Amino acid sequence: MDALWTLGQTALELGLICSLTVLALFLSYSMLNVCDLSTDGCFTLGAAVGAAVAISGHPYGAVLCAMGAGVLSGFTAALLQTRMGVDSLLAGIIVNTGLYSVNIWVMGGAAQLNLNRTDTVFTKMRALLSATPLAGQYRLVVAVIAVALTAAFLTFFLNTRLGLSIRATGDNPDMVRSSSIDPVFTTTVGLCVANAFTGLSGCLLSQAQKSVSIDIGSGMVTIALASLLIGRTLMGRGGIFSRAMGMVLGSCLFRVVYTIALRFHMPAYMLKLISSLIVILAIFLPYLAGRRTLFRRMMERRT
Repeated sequence: MDALWTLGQTALELGLICSLTVLALFLSYSMLNVCDLSTDGCFTLGAAVGAAVAISGHPYGAVLCAMGAGVLSGFTAALLQTRMGVDSLLAGIIVNTGLYSVNIWVMGGAAQLNLNRTDTVFTKMRALLSATPLAGQYRLVVAVIAVALTAAFLTFFLNTRLGLSIRATGDNPDMVRSSSIDPVFTTTVGLCVANAFTGLSGCLLSQAQKSVSIDIGSGMVTIALASLLIGRTLMGRGGIFSRAMGMVLGSCLFRVVYTIALRFHMPAYMLKLISSLIVILAIFLPYLAGRRTLFRRMMERRT
């Protein structure tokens, strides 16, 4: 039971941290209708910048710098799409490819950084909670605070005038343009905010694991997409806050599946296949439910 509790807690912590990337994809993919394939590189960028700044002795500054790096990544992707006429998919691939070299440069030419002897936001929280019943849950506390603040900000932001313009841009850019709203500006802001969330997610994961490698973000876009589809299936189309909570829930459920697979001693190289299968199921099950509903209505009309 202790082993199961430990695995469940680890899955919850990772699910909450990675849900920040899912919220980023929720903003860019669901709201802005832009498929940003630079997620993997941006996640690694946030992890690398966060680790490098934390090693220099600034654990809190590492979080801000990682988010700032994410903003620059999102701005670059938006610049390619809106000002240079590059297709969104190709722009994401270009940025993701370029970020590989940037990440190596940020990490000082190394493929891995170690944070075992470095102060992070997690060690600071552990010291803060040392005399409380939550002393052993410091990683979970940091993850919950980060997710709560991000979800609250996203809910507020998407209900502002600018946020509504971003949502309208994703729905109908021609209508937005005719309403004297610049879709270039709204797309740029949306991608910058989304990639700031991704950078924050990478930073927290590297500090939680006390290490960062160049492939820490490999496959993150697939994981985030699977979590997003799971959350959308579970929470439907409610308000922004409920949908954001669905993204968090989807991320946690996805990590539980990962944990179960590892519990059954599944080889590590099979986990990517599991991610792909989860994406397929998350897409196929709502489609199957819709087909069932349509078939039922057709039968009722015949009778």
